[in-house]
This record gives sequence, C-alpha cells and structure tokens, in this order.
Amino acid sequence: MTVKELTLESLYDDMVKWRRHLHQNPELSFHEFETSRMIAELLEAWGLEVRRGVAGTGIVAKLRGGLPGRTIALRADIDALSIQDVKDCSYRSQVSGVMHACGHDGHTAQLLAVARYYSLHRNETAGTRVFLFQPGEEVLPGGAIRMIEDGALDGVDAIYGVHLWTPMPYGTAATRPGPFMATPDEFEIEIIGRGGHGGLPHESKDALVVGASLVVALQTIVARSVNPLDATVLSVGKFASGSANNVIAESSRLSGTVRSFDKRVRAIVRKRLEEIVKHTCEMHGCEYRLAYFEGYPPVVNNEAEAGRVLRLIGEWFPESAGPCEPIMAGEDFSYYLEQKPGCFFFVGAGSDDGSSSPHHHPRFDIEEKAMLHSAKLLIAVADDSALDV
Repeated sequence: MTVKELTLESLYDDMVKWRRHLHQNPELSFHEFETSRMIAELLEAWGLEVRRGVAGTGIVAKLRGGLPGRTIALRADIDALSIQDVKDCSYRSQVSGVMHACGHDGHTAQLLAVARYYSLHRNETAGTRVFLFQPGEEVLPGGAIRMIEDGALDGVDAIYGVHLWTPMPYGTAATRPGPFMATPDEFEIEIIGRGGHGGLPHESKDALVVGASLVVALQTIVARSVNPLDATVLSVGKFASGSANNVIAESSRLSGTVRSFDKRVRAIVRKRLEEIVKHTCEMHGCEYRLAYFEGYPPVVNNEAEAGRVLRLIGEWFPESAGPCEPIMAGEDFSYYLEQKPGCFFFVGAGSDDGSSSPHHHPRFDIEEKAMLHSAKLLIAVADDSALDV
C-alpha cells in the first residue's frame, strides 16, 4: 500500500464523522450557513487559502503545491433537499422536513478529506488545487453560475466533479465522453375552469378532466414528435385537482419535467407542449397559465478529460472499464464544463443487490466506504491532470 493510500485510509473515520454530522444537520439551497462555516474553519485550520461567501454560502479554497504543475479545480455540492428523513439510523436528519437525500453530504466530506490529504502532502504536490464547495445545486438556476461569476474558475486549467451514485453498486465507477447528463427543464400548468354540482356537469367546465387529458396528451410529444433516436423524457410528476367527490373541479394544477441532450430537441418539446396545452384548454373552454423553466444545460464531458478519467477508472475499477450510457438526471456542473475542460463522473455507492433507495427518496443513504473510493479517484485524476504540459 502506498503512502497516499495510507494517508487516505487514515482519513476515512474523519470522512464518516463529517458526513454524518452534515446528514444530521442538513441545510437547504443557499441557506447552508452552518455547513459553510464548518467547511471554512476546517480548511483554514489546515492552512489553505480560503475565500468565504462565494455565491452567498459557497467556499473557494486554494492550495499551492511545492512542485510545478497546472491548476486543477475539484467541486462538491453542499445543499440538502426538502424531504423528511424516515431512515432508522443514528445519524438521521434532526431537521424536520430537510435531509441530504442525494449524497451531497458525502460529496462534501470526501472533498474535505482530499483537501486534508493535499495539506499533508503539499511539498510533493504538483501545481495548485482549487476546492469548490458549491451551494444550491438542487434549485434553479443553481449555484454553479454564481460561483463562476464570483471568480471560482479564475486561473483554473481543468475541473473535475464526482457524484456518489446509489443505482451503481459499491466498487464501481462510470463516465463517458461527450453528453453525459441531460438538461432538466421544468413546467407548471394551471387550468382554470368553472366548478359546479357533480350531478350537473353540463353547467360546468371540468378542470380535472382537462388536466387528465393533458397528462395523456403530453406523452405523445416524445412518442410522436421526437425522433426515436433522440433520448428524451417528459414526465408529469404532480397533478392536483378537486375538493370533494360530488363537486366538479374549478381548477387543476400539473407540473413536471423535460429531459433531453440536444438544443433542437429541447425546442421541439417545448413548442409542442405549449401547443397541446393551448389547444386542449381551448377545446374544453378553459383558460390556463403555463410556466416553463429552462434548467441546466446538459453535462458534456471534454473528450480528452473523459478519456483520462476512464483510463484511471480502468486502473482502479477494472470491471467498470469503458464508457457508460448517458444519464437522464441533470447537474449544474454543466456550467463549469462550458467554461473549462473537465469531466464529471459517478462512483458507485449502492448495495450489491440493488436494494438501495433511489436518490431524492426519504430513505436514501449511501455505502459510506464509497467516499474513500471517490476521494482516491479524485486525487488520482487531479495529480494526473496537473502534470499535463
């Protein structure tokens, strides 16, 4: 075992401690005040150059190595979600209605360990490491844009990020060159009809029926308006209408998401959605309000940098060698990749039997040992990239 491995192994207990503390004390997007304070105090104690208040509650920390090399940025997201934690474990969230249901506590803990590792190996580190602890990944327009606007990427040559991913089992890793994660658009529809007596429907304009028609009709966009070779998803995730079993609904509300990789396809889906909503509501004599929110761009990995990460994944995780399929989830790491060459990748944090709860689930948890794999891979990628000329 190398000195690097020994050092990281010795930091594992700290990683678990930091991660569980954050899991018990989650904070929502752009309100990560105590999370940010904890991160900054640790980094300052280790002798890093720390800038607080980036993008509101973000942290940018810099460590200058003792050897010549490039400036490499590594990023972790730090925010939690509005979900009630229902797990039965000692580190369950202590904040009602808020939990780390996507692994950001693990991302933060593992990047802290990476920063601590470099602080102990400063003299033999080539180049400079920049550590980005980013707020607000879970809400549009995301914290990455504001981090960039606040100079987080100034002087950076390449950037890398990792997501602990429970759909993949512990002991695996994955990425791909080019489009990797989709753009996550959102829409909200309000249908305004005329309520009335359940026994006299002819005197009403049933907003519930119109909403139900839209749920079905919107599915035809992907099925009939998008080339089957273009990966696209449209999902209605919420439908609310009605107040009693004998009352015609006055209004209904729908909301959902659109996922795609291509700007042209994205425009087609939005145009067809707007047309279908308009004509369906007009056909039933109802009014409507439609709000469409364009989400993050797709995550598009630099070809050369993805090749670098895949080579190192092949060394660390031989069974994971080779590019993976694209993922329809979204990530605002895409904004960093629009500015600098880099790569976003996954490290498996799920159970071998596939029983792990999915991301954004009230019982979500990770295999904590995956943080050690993730930290080692981040260091291997950063060290390899820093020596490029």
